[in-house]
Amino acid sequence: MTPKFLGQSSALPASPEEAELDYVPNPRLGSLYLTRFAVPEFTSLCPVTGQPDFAHLVIDYAPGETIVESKSLKLFLGAFRNHAAFHEDCTVGIGQRLAEEMKPIWLRIGGYWYPRGGIPIDVFWQTGEPPKGLWVPAQDVPGYRGRG
Repeated sequence: MTPKFLGQSSALPASPEEAELDYVPNPRLGSLYLTRFAVPEFTSLCPVTGQPDFAHLVIDYAPGETIVESKSLKLFLGAFRNHAAFHEDCTVGIGQRLAEEMKPIWLRIGGYWYPRGGIPIDVFWQTGEPPKGLWVPAQDVPGYRGRG
């Protein structure tokens, strides 16, 4: 299976719905391991004001038969730049789409959002309990503290 986007010129999709995630065979099928994507500069738009929202996302998953190809994931996440949605919708929607399409053994996403209206909103979602024996490091994204 050849990756669709890797090594190709690829435009940013107009929306997350139009973005195509690409999956390739798990190179260590049968091994229980965790893959982490840290996305410290995720952006979307507030659905009420249209102002930009910023988050640090951490996506952890234990691959099943496939892994997500990272360039396609970057394009998918980049498509949220002009997408208006609440923090909960963005965070949970990303996790659910990856879980539904990739079918990992286990997946979790942490969305650490910067304050909106003076209140930081952090959103967490996972497919269930992690499998026994899987090393799941802490996400280690500190809670928002402002200047303090």
